[in-house]
Amino acid sequence: MQNTVTPTHCPYCALQCGMNLTPAADGTVEVGERADFPVNRGALCGKGRTAPAVLASGARLTSPLVRSADGALVPAGWDEALDRIAGGLARTRAERGADAVGVFGGGGLTNEKAYALGKFARVVLGTSQIDYNGRFCMSSAAAAGTKAFGLDRGLPFPLEDIPRTGCVILVGSNPAETMPPSLRYFTELRENGGTLIVVDPRRTRTAEQADLHLAPRPGTDLALALGMLHLVVAEGRVDERYVEERTAGWEEARAAAMAHWPEYVERITGVSVPELREAVRLFCAPEAAMVLTARGPEQQAKGTDTVGAWINLCLATGRAGRPLSGYGCLTGQGNGQGGREHGQKADQLPGYRRLTDPAARLHVAGVWGVDPDSLPGPGRSAYELLDALGTDVRALLLMGSNPVVSAPRAAHVEERIRSLDFLAVCDVVLSETAALADVVLPVTQWAEETGTTTNLEGRVLLRRRAVTPPDGVRGDLEVLHGLADRLGVEKGFPTEPEEVFEELRRASAGGPADYSGIDYRRLGEGNGVFWPCPAPGSEGPPHPGTPRLFLDRFATGDGRARFAAVAHRPSAEEPDEAYPVLLTTGRVLAQYQSGAQTRRVAELNAAAPGPFVELHPRLAARLGAAEGDPLAVVSRRGRAVAPARITTGIRPDTVFMPFHWPGEGRANTLTNPALDPTSRMPEFKVCAVRVEVAR
Repeated sequence: MQNTVTPTHCPYCALQCGMNLTPAADGTVEVGERADFPVNRGALCGKGRTAPAVLASGARLTSPLVRSADGALVPAGWDEALDRIAGGLARTRAERGADAVGVFGGGGLTNEKAYALGKFARVVLGTSQIDYNGRFCMSSAAAAGTKAFGLDRGLPFPLEDIPRTGCVILVGSNPAETMPPSLRYFTELRENGGTLIVVDPRRTRTAEQADLHLAPRPGTDLALALGMLHLVVAEGRVDERYVEERTAGWEEARAAAMAHWPEYVERITGVSVPELREAVRLFCAPEAAMVLTARGPEQQAKGTDTVGAWINLCLATGRAGRPLSGYGCLTGQGNGQGGREHGQKADQLPGYRRLTDPAARLHVAGVWGVDPDSLPGPGRSAYELLDALGTDVRALLLMGSNPVVSAPRAAHVEERIRSLDFLAVCDVVLSETAALADVVLPVTQWAEETGTTTNLEGRVLLRRRAVTPPDGVRGDLEVLHGLADRLGVEKGFPTEPEEVFEELRRASAGGPADYSGIDYRRLGEGNGVFWPCPAPGSEGPPHPGTPRLFLDRFATGDGRARFAAVAHRPSAEEPDEAYPVLLTTGRVLAQYQSGAQTRRVAELNAAAPGPFVELHPRLAARLGAAEGDPLAVVSRRGRAVAPARITTGIRPDTVFMPFHWPGEGRANTLTNPALDPTSRMPEFKVCAVRVEVAR
């Protein structure tokens, strides 16, 4: 294998950047540019360049661990570990029923793993209690997109369209730090004469690149979008013909927007009326324009309505389902798109089918060889599932997630996890959640296994195995096969990814996310295939895939997009005398998600060694705080302490904390689990806190 170059993809964000991996004689792995892959064109961020560091045995697990009689995690053999897990799950199910067993997945799992995990939960365990951490990522955008267009795909167009449009409104996204190789698309947009509007309460590295930066008060993005739509109507900028021919529900949405006049929106958001008017002018001036959202507007208890309001702006101006125009969501996790399509969500079956649809149940049950009536119904969403641990749900199998750091109200979630009768975790490293488990299984990483992912464009990709995993490490598909066999299901859980993908193709056929026309051979010969890609008829040529959606019609019954009649409402938790400041959270350049892997890379830790509290000089002066002073940030859910970072790039009424770290500086100790009524997304992005110097 020495000096063999393997083209593959990065394990981190939803860009899924192309890279070349070459094993070296000393056991390390070299990362090289892969200029032929169109998404990143060879560019990689620091996380991608250093990703092989976590392959090293010193950074990762290489043996199963089991909880001993004295409470310590000790090495064990695979048979003992699998027997313990199967026994713990079977015992709980026998004593308390199938729904007392839960399954929690991750947006970094390959399509094959996500598919197999959902099938395992429903066929082997018979439980409805399965969800995944992608619920914390883009579920509000998915819900709003499905309502408006009849289909959710993060971007309905390829990234290459961005530099060719006339204006982009980027809402609550900081790609300069969260997905740096994508920033070139926005730079090229401006070089081509287009304009970039960034909506963010902080002056981020991305906002510094913008032609116009709007800094609304956290939790008011919905009012901002409605105020812009009000001005579109008042200034006669509505594309009346488009609205009549391609949409439904305009009158109700229009009436709702007209209640949000500019001065009212200015009072709510803090964005001035001249700034609102300038944003509308820039957006409406060119022939084509886009709105792209990320976690800022989505991670709110009104996230679905908020995204719906931004979609309304696109629809009213004729900027959806047309070339170089539209609404898109910048998906976060590596397989955040594919992970929500194939069955590890509480309410979904493979192919983005609804679990409550009798036809969908019949089709998938036929592929699985089971009675449709045996499939459980929808279960709890991610936070609700975590909140039920130790009470209704007594045993949990967890793959590819670290909720002790990443979940809202994290101290409570940690307490619920500790109260379980049985916890099994499959992970690459001993994460904070894995450290609480009864059994921990060491599983393969991206470079040690083959599988498919689906990036933020809806581009299905083949990640190829480049190196051999260490002795003692197995793949997640092998884990599910071994557990299914021990729990009495001897067939249906193959260990070869391509065999799983072939079944996934059949299960997805005819569904909204149809992969049936995609196979490993085709993926291996090119740079991915955009779904939907149905299988051709017996005589027909292969389907080319669908890079651009909705150009002819939307995926609704009548082909029309739906406006959302929505109105601004306060956040679930507004500031008051006891908690007078707003907290918002997010990511930094050198770390990723809960940090379970990136915190084990020396170069990344040197760049971002720990948490901090970002605050405005005026707030710092009121507190008597200097740069680097330890600040205590206190919410109704707990207390976090981290050094002060003073900057004029944040609103005076707001503080910011990154959420990558556990312990005293854990930002998610503070965050509010208030849920969006449709998407069940927690309100990570806004809660009330007080801030004080920690003496």
